[in-house]
Amino acid sequence: MKKRFNPIKDKSSEIINYLMASPDMPEDEALRFKLQLSIEEVVENVVRYAYEGGIGWLEVSTHLDHDTLILTIELRDAGVPFNPLERPDPDVTLAAEDRDTGGLGIYLCKKMMDNISYRYEDGNNVLTMTKRI
Repeated sequence: MKKRFNPIKDKSSEIINYLMASPDMPEDEALRFKLQLSIEEVVENVVRYAYEGGIGWLEVSTHLDHDTLILTIELRDAGVPFNPLERPDPDVTLAAEDRDTGGLGIYLCKKMMDNISYRYEDGNNVLTMTKRI
């Protein structure tokens, strides 16, 4: 399942709902919660930061490998090159007010998904998340 949203300004909910409605998504509620939280985080980051004013596109896709039961979620945009995985993980042992701002969402994604990878390819940011379902 693949779709391009253009422009993405004010379309976070629409993009998230599209991905969550994919026939590739599992029915297990606990697993869906982890997937939705991860999807919300990465979609919001692209919508807020990839393009000035949200004027740009975001292509999203899901694919379920029925042999391995690995769900792949991919987000591709042509916004400002940015690898969210390069940022150090926040120190979650500190109180919220003692931590640097930012980075908690992608940290949670890394904890909930089996794998997250980033590449910059042909002028596009490509973020791929996988989860065994």
